[in-house]
Amino acid sequence: MQQVTRILLLLIISVVYAGCGNGEERETEATRDEAPELTEFELEHGIGPVTERLDIGDLDVERARRGADIFDRRCTACHRMDRRFVGPPVGDVTEVRSHEFIINFILNPEEMTNRHPVGQELLQDYMTIMPYQNVSKEQAIEIVDFLRYYAETGEDLRD
Repeated sequence: MQQVTRILLLLIISVVYAGCGNGEERETEATRDEAPELTEFELEHGIGPVTERLDIGDLDVERARRGADIFDRRCTACHRMDRRFVGPPVGDVTEVRSHEFIINFILNPEEMTNRHPVGQELLQDYMTIMPYQNVSKEQAIEIVDFLRYYAETGEDLRD
């Protein structure tokens, strides 16, 4: 009799467990339902305060120097130009991402990580969310000019 009770108990547990699943499917579906779709602009240029193409003009060396200073103070704890560190290397980021994308990531890193496919991939690879560094849009543009300068010349303007 005890043997039959054990078998029935195991059968009931198996049925209940199989019916419940592991929860991943429901979580994914719920997340998909709650997260609104990204626009074409957001997919290409990121999620944040920049919602249309920017014309930041030609590379401005003085603006790049200011960006180098900001980068040195705010970004080097996690980023290197040519190698993986806490975060990804950024020496060629202006060659693979739009200026708007980079600025949106600088100004809105948490939402970019949580909602944008590229941010989610970076989170998987680096297992950390980039902290907001309290920079203005103009300072983010200066950082972009520094990164542009580095990508074009290979020269690091930091002292």
